[in-house]
Amino acid sequence: MQKIMFTFVTAGLLILAGCASTTPAKPEAAKAPAQVEAPKTQLSDAAKQALAQAEADIKAAKEKDALWTTAADALKQAKEAAKKNDSAEVIKNAKEASDHAKLGIEQKKYPLTTISK
Repeated sequence: MQKIMFTFVTAGLLILAGCASTTPAKPEAAKAPAQVEAPKTQLSDAAKQALAQAEADIKAAKEKDALWTTAADALKQAKEAAKKNDSAEVIKNAKEASDHAKLGIEQKKYPLTTISK
C-alpha cells in the first residue's frame, strides 16, 4: 500500500515539476508598446473664470477684514487643483471660496452685539 502511494505521489510531483518549468515562448511583437505620455489637458474657461472670481472675492473680503479661513482654504485647494489641470475640482473649490468670502462680507453688516431691552 505504501509503495502504491509513494508511486502516485512521485508521479504527481514529476508532472507538476514538468509543468512548472515550461514557459510558453512569447514573440517579441506581442510585447506592449511603450507608454506614451498623454498630453496635459488645459483648464476649461469656466474653471479659469471661477478661479479669477474667487481670487477677486477673497481680495475684497481681505480688504474689509471679513475673510473666513474656510474661504482661504478653499482658494488654496482650487489653486492646487489648477496645477493638476482638474477643472471640475477648481470650479467646486473656487465656488466655495467665493461663497464663503461673500458670506464673510455680509456678516460684517450685522452688529457685533445686540442689547436686549
